[in-house]
Amino acid sequence: MQAECKQNLNQLSLLLESLSPQQYNYKSELLSGSSIGQHIRHIIEFYTCLSESFYLQLTQINYDKRERDKSIEQDAQQAILTINKLIDFLNEERVVGKADLVANFSLEDDHDCIIPSSYRRELAYCLEHSIHHQALIKISLLDQGLVHLVDDNFGVAPSTTKACQTKEVR
Repeated sequence: MQAECKQNLNQLSLLLESLSPQQYNYKSELLSGSSIGQHIRHIIEFYTCLSESFYLQLTQINYDKRERDKSIEQDAQQAILTINKLIDFLNEERVVGKADLVANFSLEDDHDCIIPSSYRRELAYCLEHSIHHQALIKISLLDQGLVHLVDDNFGVAPSTTKACQTKEVR
């Protein structure tokens, strides 16, 4: 799972290296005014929350309480630096062990759910979450005429890519 997460983060980093600050911060009407930078920040913060919980040997992971870092959202170079730190973490550590996911899924109630999980399962979640946001990033790239900067599988789940290769259906 760590190799797949590193591959995903490297894919994001390569994209960021080819974007101008204006392209990174472009607010697409197709995405309710959100920018590529906002989606990148969101992806990075989930991976960061997980890595910090692991480093601190916490038994609970709570993405709702993650730190939000506007510098990642506004500056692609800052995002690349943070991605590199996450890749270093994935290279150094064997991310295993049990942990609980803590989350509040209610709009009206302030009740946290505690769901048994593991660090590897949460890595899988971070990867799936990233792919989902990459699909949204791809919409912004299309909106800006920049979709040539990513391959056809950017923002597409690996299982979908594999199924399409065998069935020629997407």
